[in-house]
Amino acid sequence: MRVGVDRDLCEANEVCAAFAPAVFELDDDDNLVVIQEEVPEAEIERVTQAVAGCPRNALFTRE
Repeated sequence: MRVGVDRDLCEANEVCAAFAPAVFELDDDDNLVVIQEEVPEAEIERVTQAVAGCPRNALFTRE
């Protein structure tokens, strides 16, 4: 599974980083950084929750 972000929608409110800090973080300019686009098996559930919990629907997954 791969994860991505629509930069036009993302407001960097850190909901995803709270769910999956090993995959998402904010940089010094408060922009979302996807640390691991290829989601490790151990992080799939957390990333799925992050995608579902994104208030702007800015995150997406693909196989």
